[in-house]
Amino acid sequence: MKITYINHSCFLVELRTCLLLFDYYSEGLKGDGPVPGIDKLPDKKLYVFVSHKHPDHFDKRIFELEKIHAVTYYLISKDAKMNQNYIRKKGISESAWEKMRFVGKDENIELDKGIAVMTLASTDRGVAFLVKAEGNTIYHAGDLNWWSWEGETEECERDMERRFKHEVKKLSEVVIDVAFLPLDPRQKDRFYWGFDYFMRQVKVKAAYPMHFWGDRTVIERLREMEASEEYRDRIMEPI
Repeated sequence: MKITYINHSCFLVELRTCLLLFDYYSEGLKGDGPVPGIDKLPDKKLYVFVSHKHPDHFDKRIFELEKIHAVTYYLISKDAKMNQNYIRKKGISESAWEKMRFVGKDENIELDKGIAVMTLASTDRGVAFLVKAEGNTIYHAGDLNWWSWEGETEECERDMERRFKHEVKKLSEVVIDVAFLPLDPRQKDRFYWGFDYFMRQVKVKAAYPMHFWGDRTVIERLREMEASEEYRDRIMEPI
């Protein structure tokens, strides 16, 4: 398995027979084409995942990829659902439309032979994805995180904590090879809460921070914290 960090919350996972692209976001990227380097792998099946409709997770340039890859599938959260009138206005091809599938929370889907997907409810918009492919288990959180902000009411904080822990519990018996987890500096001193809880409750072999808005210092901050002692060697650098 080869993992390439593209931008923000976007990762490209290259497996033996296929590619998994999560939450593509092109802002700030340089170079030609919608995903750097992906045109060098045109023969592999491409599965494109969109966790929700926020523009930093759902970039319409993903629909250019079906021109590069003969076999392309789009698995898109229902909150980002489009109709044919919309895709025509946006210049999205009919062939891309035919390759889209829209999903909600708590679904179990067989995308293709050997490619199974489970969805979880986000604590913000859309879903998180658990993908099993070629003997690997890969988790992408989307915006499923313990979002906690200064100035919120106790009721809001309790509700967020409850909903986040409820979803994480669904993965308590799963062994995850690679997890992509938010680590957001905008939460200030609470930036690590969701990441830390997930790593303590779920069996994760390697965890890649994401959604850090270009501020990589949060990765080292977490590594230096006493709280991360039991899992800091499993915190990977997104490259």
